[in-house]
Amino acid sequence: MPKLALLALLAGALAAQNIFEPRVNAAAPVPILKQVGIDQRLNASVPAALEFRDETGNAVALRAYLGRKPVVLAPVYYGCPRLCTEIMTGLASSLKAVGFRPGREFDVVAFSFDPKDTPEHAAAKKQKFLQRYGRPETAPGWHFLTGDPSAIRALTEAIGYRYAFDGKSQQFAHASAILILTPQGKISRYLYGVEYAPRDIRLALIEASQEKIGNLLDRAMLFCYHYDPADGRYTSAVLRSLRGAAALTLLSLGAFWIAMFRRERRRELH
Repeated sequence: MPKLALLALLAGALAAQNIFEPRVNAAAPVPILKQVGIDQRLNASVPAALEFRDETGNAVALRAYLGRKPVVLAPVYYGCPRLCTEIMTGLASSLKAVGFRPGREFDVVAFSFDPKDTPEHAAAKKQKFLQRYGRPETAPGWHFLTGDPSAIRALTEAIGYRYAFDGKSQQFAHASAILILTPQGKISRYLYGVEYAPRDIRLALIEASQEKIGNLLDRAMLFCYHYDPADGRYTSAVLRSLRGAAALTLLSLGAFWIAMFRRERRRELH
C-alpha cells in the first residue's frame, strides 16, 4: 500500500474513535499523530491563577470564571478551518436542548491553544457562535480567550490535552473534546467528539454542580446512567446491570450443565 494511502487510513481510523483530528494532513509525518490525544486528569484542578485575554482584550485570570457555577471548557483554536468549528457548532447545537442557560446555571469558556490568535479573532468567533446558539441574552455566559505560550502550555498540560503543529499544512493536529469543570475548577468530565448528546451535557453539569442545579427527574436519571470515562459519555446503568445479570445467568447454566454431564459420566462408568 502506498505510504500516503497508509497514513490516510491511519488518520481515518483514529477519527472513527472521535479522539483525534479527523482531517490530519495525510502527508504529515506519523510522529505528529503520536503527539496528539487526551490524558484524562479527572478531579485535577485547572491553574486558576493563569492569565489570558478575553474577547475584549482585557487581561483575566481563570479564577474569574470559577467559584459560582460549573464551566464547559472548550480547547480550540480560532484559525482552525474545520474541526474546531465543528466542536463549537456541536456544542452550541446541543446546548439549545439542554435546558440550562450559559451565564445562569453554567459558563462556557473556549480558549485558543494557538498563541497567534488575538482578541479580535476571539470576538469574531464569539459573535458567530452566539448567532448559532440564537439566544443573544446569554452573551455574558460565553467567554473566548487567547493567551501567551506559557499560559496555554500550563493549561493544556493541566487538562491532559496534547496537540501538535504541522509545519507543512500550517495547521494543528489535535483532539476533539470538551471538558466540564466544577465551580471549584476541578475536572469533572470529558466529553469526546464533535456532537454532544444534550443528555450527557446536562447530567455532567448536574454532577459537576453537586446536584445544585437540575430537578428530581435529573437526579433519578443519574441513577439510571453511568459516566464511562473510556467513551467520554453516559451509558445506561440499567442496561449494564441487565447485561451483567445475563452473563451471570449463562455462566450459572453452563456450570450446572457441566456438573450434570460429569455426574452422568460417573454413573455410566460405574
